Amino acid sequence: MNKKTTMHLLEENIARAATLLESGKNVAFPTETVYGLGADITNASAISRIFEIKGRPTNHPLIVHFAEIDRLDYWANNVPESAWKLAAHFWPGPLTLILPKSSHVPLTVTGGQDTVGLRVPDHPIALALLKALGENKALAAPSANRFGRLSPTSAIHVQQELGDKISMILDGGICKIGLESTIISFRDSIPLLLRPGGIPITAIEEVLNQKIELNKNLKHSLATPGTHASHYAPNTRLEVWSTEFIHQRALELSAEGLQVALIIRADSDQLIHIQNDNIYHILMSANPIEYGQQLYATLRMLDEKNFSCLLAEAPPDDIKWLAIADRLQRASFKT
Repeated sequence: MNKKTTMHLLEENIARAATLLESGKNVAFPTETVYGLGADITNASAISRIFEIKGRPTNHPLIVHFAEIDRLDYWANNVPESAWKLAAHFWPGPLTLILPKSSHVPLTVTGGQDTVGLRVPDHPIALALLKALGENKALAAPSANRFGRLSPTSAIHVQQELGDKISMILDGGICKIGLESTIISFRDSIPLLLRPGGIPITAIEEVLNQKIELNKNLKHSLATPGTHASHYAPNTRLEVWSTEFIHQRALELSAEGLQVALIIRADSDQLIHIQNDNIYHILMSANPIEYGQQLYATLRMLDEKNFSCLLAEAPPDDIKWLAIADRLQRASFKT
């Protein structure tokens, strides 16, 4: 199939997806972070169906995706200068801003709150789809998976998760970031990190020329996408252990006759020297960006192998690894 034919088919698929969304259907679409499950923000039944498909609590807000940065004040009220500055610098990109919602955003999208999460995704197919819907339209979209489970980073993952529950999966290949967006709140005009993600907090601090507070101990009152204590979890039990003790734990489980997978970094290769038929080693990148790209796909692959337990090496105590540490903590949370 030549490039011209491929582009024509892609354009047809985008047009079909837009038509389905306008008719009240739900469509999965690619972004640079993970695949989203979209609904036309003006269609109440389509929004309601997102919660049904995912098994998601209705008070858990959805992120609103739109195409043009200058439409920020159409979807939000009283946008502070700092938020405009971040939008201008990082959009399109993996940054979600929490701002006072405008009247154009229904309360069903925000979980009943007066704030909304907004972002412009950095994926050509997502942007083309949003532009096809029109400037006064947007997509309310969480990740295209069952609530609390691993986010999908390919169209195949979406198919495995949701099957025929949705009308269409718009295939855009593998997501280049692989982790959800960074979420910054501006509810009180003061930037606060609610979720680490695709943009390092240091990059945000550099643009604003100020220190960004981290939302520690759940002090912030906002319900925020992807911040449940247990989230992004594989079906197989996951434990996070320090480099010093992870192999000891693996040997303990092996002695019980359990099959264990160790998820360790490439710079910890000394951990692979112990030979044991019950212990399977997965070597991850020592680069936090590449590690993030690999994480969900790796956990999905290990889920399919029916291990008794997954053991992940704790990431370095470094701000660059903050998003990885957050995802591993939530994936291993014991409910």
